[in-house]
Amino acid sequence: MSLLKKFLIGLGVLLSIAIVAAVWFVMSLFADHDISNAPGHYPFKSETAKHSYLEYYDQRAQEWPVDSENITVITSYGSTFMRVSGPKNAPPLVLLPSTNSNSLIWTTNISALSKHYHVYALDNIYDVGRSVNRRNIRGTEDMVAWLNELFTVLNLGNEINLMGLSFGGWLTSQYLLKHPERLDKVVLLAPVATIIQIPGEWAWRAIISVLPHRYFMRKFMVEWLFADLSSKNDDASITLLDQLVEDAMMSFKSYTFRMPITPTVLTDSELQEISVPTLFLVGKNEKLYDAQEAVDRFNNLAPQIFTDIVPEAGHDLSIVQAELINRMVLEFLGKSINTDVE
Repeated sequence: MSLLKKFLIGLGVLLSIAIVAAVWFVMSLFADHDISNAPGHYPFKSETAKHSYLEYYDQRAQEWPVDSENITVITSYGSTFMRVSGPKNAPPLVLLPSTNSNSLIWTTNISALSKHYHVYALDNIYDVGRSVNRRNIRGTEDMVAWLNELFTVLNLGNEINLMGLSFGGWLTSQYLLKHPERLDKVVLLAPVATIIQIPGEWAWRAIISVLPHRYFMRKFMVEWLFADLSSKNDDASITLLDQLVEDAMMSFKSYTFRMPITPTVLTDSELQEISVPTLFLVGKNEKLYDAQEAVDRFNNLAPQIFTDIVPEAGHDLSIVQAELINRMVLEFLGKSINTDVE
């Protein structure tokens, strides 16, 4: 047998092994792992990673601008951490964060909101922060069940105001469909999917952005998704962008892989059945879907839902247009709205 033939056979064997190993690895990511015997540092990669992330997290939390009570609530799904602020006798307002973020994403909004509402800013139990799932989260039903159980434990009753940003907006819409009887008013801030499918561009950008250098996260995801914030180029905006990049890098570095939940688009009938007063806000420069197309779909199928397009903002609307968003949300929550469609 010639040397070249031996080399090619050997190379073929190595490639076969590599392919099998790669397939096994990918399948292992999608497997339904039992976390009942997970190590004490779960969902972090190690005790060191847990310590580093929580130290960073607590440092960032010092920027929270209002007095808050930090509490952890136990449900059958695990422990949920939240920052509670505002008058205790005020109506409840629950805030659900975007993906790969936590309660601190509301830093620019909490001062205004907590003047009028008893605000519960949550760390998603199946994302980054101080909440920890101790039970497998397999999809939408588990997320909605977790929220519903949490609201019951908190004794929030059936007049809850619920607001979500991005993934949190999608989750808000799912809770709205399953438990409208518990909600007073709902606000969807640039909900991911929900109204229009996520574009393919987001997928390839997401893949590149997780390469192990902050340059990729900044250039291919943060500056694209938060283009209006990036264009300001002042010291405060640059600092915010740096924090968003560092937040993402710290979470990728610290957390073990957990199978993500894929947000879905609401069907025509689901949109039409929404009866709870709902406000949809989207930045004019939103990258995940065309803002006007999203508003048109709401207006055509669900005219009972209030919609508005926020100028000079994209997916960063709650940050770059914080004052305007705060005012629009408070005006919506504070007035009586008749959702009956004639």
